[in-house]
Amino acid sequence: MITTTLPAPPDPVDHRALLDGAGLLDRSDRGKLAVTGDEAAAFLDSMLSNDIAGIPLGGGAYATLLTHKGRILADPRVLRTTEGFLLDTERVGLQALFDAIRQLRIGYRAEFHKRTLERSLLSLIGPRSEELVTDPPGHGEHANTETQIAGIPVVAVRTPTGLDLIFASEALPAVRGELERLGAVPVGEPAVECLRVERGVPRLGVDMGDTTMPQEAGIHGRAVSFTKGCYVGQETVARLYWKGKPNRHLRGLRLSGPASPGEELRFEDAVVGALTSVVISPTHGPIGLALVRRAAGPGDQLAVGDGTIRATVTELPFTGAGEPPAAER
Repeated sequence: MITTTLPAPPDPVDHRALLDGAGLLDRSDRGKLAVTGDEAAAFLDSMLSNDIAGIPLGGGAYATLLTHKGRILADPRVLRTTEGFLLDTERVGLQALFDAIRQLRIGYRAEFHKRTLERSLLSLIGPRSEELVTDPPGHGEHANTETQIAGIPVVAVRTPTGLDLIFASEALPAVRGELERLGAVPVGEPAVECLRVERGVPRLGVDMGDTTMPQEAGIHGRAVSFTKGCYVGQETVARLYWKGKPNRHLRGLRLSGPASPGEELRFEDAVVGALTSVVISPTHGPIGLALVRRAAGPGDQLAVGDGTIRATVTELPFTGAGEPPAAER
């Protein structure tokens, strides 16, 4: 599924908060579920692409749920907490996770619990994020710890851009109010999307989905283990990793003017892809992401749509945007 709506330009105040302060975005609509039981780790390890069994308490991993042909159905973050394993994902991937758990957990001593409506998720984004939490997690990828905000139990999770806070949904007004009192600045989705595109992070349902392999989206180094035991789709992604080359790569595109997601990209009169994400960056101007066939590489010029707009293919992240995160939504 590819979106076709051009995002609004980011508010300058929001953009500055993400760069210099602590922006606050409500992401409670993300799909969330818990998996518990003696064999929860073994079960998730057999279902997801990353090494779940190796996650320590207070740690986490980014993973994918794949089809048998190695295409991406969901890309959950998996956290190991005192409750068990807590998974959160783009809402578009939630049903696939539910279906896989129901079908594949037979024979495992594992239970799953719906948490989407029971848990809220607030993202603190920016260099001052950690200052607003009394006991932030360690500095490892997806490190998480149990702390309190305004006396409310919260799971604080390390992200490449700040912290995610997960807690009981009924406490949302109190937690949000306390964070704003401490200096967090509420920001809109356009500013956060702009940062995501600048950093070259693909989003499920926008830049990748059930026609995309992890290697094409460039997430295999973060989301796929090539050394653990079997999981759904392993044979296909392993064969491509060891013996083949992806036909497409996630690329950045510097655009000569505004364009819309879904517009075709042409190189030497051949269609080599279509725009997926497009933003108007305060730093870079119009930029976008696309899965581009390998015939067109960094530095090549592409025609967008009817050819009025041109696009220059570039490596990711865009210069000055920092390293891509391990699990960005």
